[in-house]
Amino acid sequence: MIGTIAGILTTLAFLPQVIKVLQTKDTKAISLGMYLMSVTGIFLWMLHGYRIGDMALFIANVVTFCLALVILIAKLKYK
Repeated sequence: MIGTIAGILTTLAFLPQVIKVLQTKDTKAISLGMYLMSVTGIFLWMLHGYRIGDMALFIANVVTFCLALVILIAKLKYK
């Protein structure tokens, strides 16, 4: 139960930032380096979850990857 709640919260933690970035198109305060590392790390966790057959780990990281990728793309687009 604790792991499920933690997974949901850490996965959805990116959602408010995605909404704000898409509404304002303001990415000045977002660190490009941090998002490059985050998206890469999340992608690797996603691959790890797939390789070990842990669907909860895989799916949580697919969602997180997509949300973080939206922010990273916006950061690159709205420089």
